[in-house]
Amino acid sequence: MDKILIAPSILSADFSKLGEEIEAVEAAGADWIHVDVMDGHFVPNITIGPVVVKSIRPVTKLPLDVHLMIRNPEKYVESFAKAGSDIITFHAEVDEDPKEIIRLIKYFKRKAGVSIRPKTDLKKIAPILPMVDMVLVMTVEPGFAGQEFMRDCLPKITELRKVFRKEIEVDGGLNASTASEVIEAGANVIVAGSSVFGAKDYADAIRKLRGGS
Repeated sequence: MDKILIAPSILSADFSKLGEEIEAVEAAGADWIHVDVMDGHFVPNITIGPVVVKSIRPVTKLPLDVHLMIRNPEKYVESFAKAGSDIITFHAEVDEDPKEIIRLIKYFKRKAGVSIRPKTDLKKIAPILPMVDMVLVMTVEPGFAGQEFMRDCLPKITELRKVFRKEIEVDGGLNASTASEVIEAGANVIVAGSSVFGAKDYADAIRKLRGGS
């Protein structure tokens, strides 16, 4: 992989000025905008829905990277696609047929991603790897921002990179130090919330996540 892509997670942004925050990280060098969608069922938290995606779509030209941490994702693919999502990622642990979810995402001409929790084996997604554009490896249990990075997930990233040449995204507890570890393991897309939006200088934080000093 060439360039390391940085996808700041708006979960850690100031929602009272969300549009300004997104414009600021875009100006600071972000590559994607990561949108965490939680339903209070698949994970123990509730965040945002398609209406927020629709409201931020005019604010930025960057790809909107939408991570569905929800049950029954197939029920919401259409609304998130029409709201302006560019990448729609669902979890491998949901009960529905992953191939059908991927086909639905592709039907709406969006890129499809699949995400796995820290304890989920790569074998679970092996049959669908040829169908997806991205794999998102969680390095914390999904649900809340600000958790500690789980280093024992690193071998999974390395193993995945051996068989998957497309985007490998990592989300959870990432800062300049841990980002360098996941990049070395084979990831090329870094999701970061508080380490970007909690920094005084967004551009400096993004540069450091990418591996710059």
